[in-house]
Amino acid sequence: MKFRWSPAIPQPLLTTQLAARLKISPLLAQCLVNRGFSEPSAIEDFLSPRLKNLTDPFLLPAMDAAVTRLFRAREQNELMVIFGDYDVDGVTSTTLLLEVLRRLGWQVEAYLPNRMEEGYGLSRDGVENCLEKFSGNQGNPGAANAVKLLLAVDCGSTAVETIGWLNSRGVDVIVLDHHQVSEPAPKAVALVNPQLKRDAGGSLTQLCSAGLAFKLAHALVKRGRENGLPGAAEYDLRPLLDLVALGTIADLVPLTGENRILVSAGLERLNATQRAGLVALKQVAQSPEKLGTYEVGFQLAPRLNAAGRLETAEESLQLLLAENLEQALPLAQNLDLRNRERQKIEKSIVAEALAMVRLKFDAQKDFVIVEGQLLWHIGVVGIVASRVLQEFYRPTIIIGGENGEMRGSGRSIAGFDLAGALRECDGLLVRHGGHAMAAGLSILPENIDLFRDRLNELARRLIKPEDLLPVLRLDAEVELGEITLDSLAELEKLKPMGQGNPALQFYARHLSHARPLLRMGKDKQHVKLWVTDGKTTHEAVWWNGGEGSLPVGKFDLAFAPGVNDFNGKKAVQLKVLDWRAAA
Repeated sequence: MKFRWSPAIPQPLLTTQLAARLKISPLLAQCLVNRGFSEPSAIEDFLSPRLKNLTDPFLLPAMDAAVTRLFRAREQNELMVIFGDYDVDGVTSTTLLLEVLRRLGWQVEAYLPNRMEEGYGLSRDGVENCLEKFSGNQGNPGAANAVKLLLAVDCGSTAVETIGWLNSRGVDVIVLDHHQVSEPAPKAVALVNPQLKRDAGGSLTQLCSAGLAFKLAHALVKRGRENGLPGAAEYDLRPLLDLVALGTIADLVPLTGENRILVSAGLERLNATQRAGLVALKQVAQSPEKLGTYEVGFQLAPRLNAAGRLETAEESLQLLLAENLEQALPLAQNLDLRNRERQKIEKSIVAEALAMVRLKFDAQKDFVIVEGQLLWHIGVVGIVASRVLQEFYRPTIIIGGENGEMRGSGRSIAGFDLAGALRECDGLLVRHGGHAMAAGLSILPENIDLFRDRLNELARRLIKPEDLLPVLRLDAEVELGEITLDSLAELEKLKPMGQGNPALQFYARHLSHARPLLRMGKDKQHVKLWVTDGKTTHEAVWWNGGEGSLPVGKFDLAFAPGVNDFNGKKAVQLKVLDWRAAA
């Protein structure tokens, strides 16, 4: 895949001033400026994230109404159910709220929908099964042991019909969610969704449901302390931050603002966690002693996601709620097996989907890729969409299912709001929802071709040709001598990195080979290079670079800097991102 190099504009005057004022290197200052920082006070807050800088949870829309209704449920000893979602964000949010509410005296249960049978979100089938499971009184909503309050977590912002039906059954609904809200909005007792008031609380709009669950817990404890609730005065919220970090990293929301604070503190908790389920999960994943965002996102999260992708996330919830390692370890081992099964299914469908697209792809016409097949497992279609997008760099929707209604998942590129586009195709879809960059839908098989055509009509109006060439964002041009173990240690201050605070990427010009390159891997698909600018030489690795053209003569190199720790000896190692012939 070709990239459009996009170096950040150097700002030497500003970076020199910031470097002197804050006693940091000009390179770190430039990286901070690239991330939108120019004020010393804001930079100090960013480099030293503190829990005390979290905003008041009652700044969130409808938080006061949600807390008021929850306290009424406790006072009247009502049975309430947390209706979560089957991804990591949904499971961690549900676990967190179960733990807090039970500890503080609520009568509360949890329900996670079955992906295959009940579909995504607050579906009618899902809530009917939920009410049947916990009250057995669907025919008599006034019964003493019937569910009176449902807290929808990580779903519900578009569930107008389902929430209307619940209201008619005498069940109040609180929605705690971060997805886009339908128009009209569902008639919940409280719709706690930061998207409703985008100017409130600054970075609150970036919170995922795990962050919102922490905010709700904070609000409950705060109100409880004011009202003398037993246990609230001494309740410590900080041990919950391991769950918040896990959900936030897995949900790929921006790691800036409040999320940066929560994840920074949460990673510390996660690395020292005594939560049996996470101890067991780290053990089966063979995670390193110190976890960062990469290990959480690519080792822990996929295993927690595996059960929900293939069927139900109940095992993941039980794992996080496990009281000891004896309970937790078998659950973690089973999730590991399910993850291997998921990988096998995913690999097969990725191969089929890529083959189908390659046969008929027309770069001039196909601005959006839509492919669907009966028997493609709906639990992995989102991952498959990501893989197809990686090769073709087009918004991609992959659809699967068995008989009748099929379900799909999409991933998008910068400049194309996928959730907005689905709203424009509402008449062709059974249901839909999600974000600008990722969304889900249900569709009848006979509408797939029309849906593909409609999406492409929209995309051709909205997507410019240059949008279809992926951008390689580069923080700065550097000399190889600037990349040292000491400079990399200073740049570590930017962690945790992720969405909104991307990993460091630099480029150096007019390099050449200091030694012949070396091919590595079973199929010689990886390449090791030794690059030099005449003054400094660094080792570089190009993963899967053996399949493309390799740099010759004088060349410019785009890379991510890193440290190779081998046998206790540390050295700078560059990860090759792209190269071009030197001007």
